[in-house]
Amino acid sequence: MGARHWGWAALAIASSVAAQDIAPSTPATQAPSAQGDVSVTIYNNDLALVQDVRQLELGSGRVRQDFPDVSAAIRPETVTLAVPGATIVEQNFDYDLLSPTSLMEKAVGETITLVRTNPGTGAEVRERAKVLAVNGGVVLDVGGHIEVLRDDGLPVRAIFDKVPDSLRARPTLSVTLASTRNGRRPATLSYLSRQLGWVADYVALYDQAKGTIDVQGWVTLRNTTGTTFTNARTLLVAGDVASEGQPNRFGNLQPPSRPVRAAGTESASREQLGDFYLYPLPVRTTIADKQTKQVSFLDVKGATATSAYEYHNGWLATREQPASAASTLRFSSSRAGGLGDALPAGTVRVYMRDARGQAQFTGEATIPHTPQGSSIALTTGDAFDVKVQPIVVKRTALGGSRFRTDMRYVVTNARGVPVTVDVYQDGLDYSFTDTRIVAESLRSERPESNTVLWHVQVPANGSTTLTATIDTRY
Repeated sequence: MGARHWGWAALAIASSVAAQDIAPSTPATQAPSAQGDVSVTIYNNDLALVQDVRQLELGSGRVRQDFPDVSAAIRPETVTLAVPGATIVEQNFDYDLLSPTSLMEKAVGETITLVRTNPGTGAEVRERAKVLAVNGGVVLDVGGHIEVLRDDGLPVRAIFDKVPDSLRARPTLSVTLASTRNGRRPATLSYLSRQLGWVADYVALYDQAKGTIDVQGWVTLRNTTGTTFTNARTLLVAGDVASEGQPNRFGNLQPPSRPVRAAGTESASREQLGDFYLYPLPVRTTIADKQTKQVSFLDVKGATATSAYEYHNGWLATREQPASAASTLRFSSSRAGGLGDALPAGTVRVYMRDARGQAQFTGEATIPHTPQGSSIALTTGDAFDVKVQPIVVKRTALGGSRFRTDMRYVVTNARGVPVTVDVYQDGLDYSFTDTRIVAESLRSERPESNTVLWHVQVPANGSTTLTATIDTRY
């Protein structure tokens, strides 16, 4: 018994009815799409509804009908098919697609033809071989000898007598129908599919001198279903709820960004379906497999915007070194002076012009689905010149479960202009039943039970020290 190694990666696929006179065929050649009038409704959460109206020529009685070019990520349990004068008896989704690997796997136990080429002379030798196994390589019985095909680059190809019926060149839904009559009629196929989704992407150009922002909104479509949807009527649906992690209220970690500071109450002019906003593409489009496509849906010039600095301190914590304040960009989605639209969830990329007038990237942040009229603050990065150092000066036990903490916050500004830093002390209701500010050098706000906010003004090339005494009770 001998063992020889042949180039698995170099295998070429062909088929014929007669094994000895083999003419290459092209079962996997891309044929024109079998889809009909296609409509695709795409949701944010990796889900799409495909509706495909095809004209079928059906006979009478029990007939089998194939629907090629459906999504390879179809959810078969969601399929519905409406055909006048016919009812569904059985349906099967054939997702085992034709490929060199699948063809060899289906040939286990069958006999194929090996064609070996002499690298020096170019002469070909053909041998019949039985496929024994396909497990990390191909094991063959060639005239009583065991051979292994591996990826070693030697010139060899395999020729198959036929393509198994179970392998399809394209994702195909097979349906058995009970038809009451002969004739041509429309068939409406509907199903849900994964791997087809969209997100919103925003490009924002901030003019600090004018206090304005220009925003371009893009819908970014991604299709990895294994199928191209040709000349499709496309509708995008925004409305799934996005959530962020809860703030870390203990230790020195800052809480995650909260881009929507106040939810809007204005009704957008866009079409709605229940609680969802609809964004129809203006013209039909082909959504190709493995394609990313962008379509503009928002273009606003000169909306009001301001920049600001924010710093969040965790539960009455000390930092050994000053930390950067966060750079934020604040604007509104309101109709008056804002963007005037409901904003689908997505990423906002912020740019500013440098001294030469060239737009430069300054940071990005994500927003959830945001109603029109909302107040938005995007954290785009850490400030280089604006720092905050919180310090626990003293912590005193007052008896029982009461404690007093003396805090000092040193805010520095190396910029040549004055700045205002919003300093947030978070974590004030972490395991506490009562928290009170008993003394402070600057009047505070209490936006929520967990947080105290001070608006600290810092002179150019200077510093400001904020002090506060906080009583807590467990």
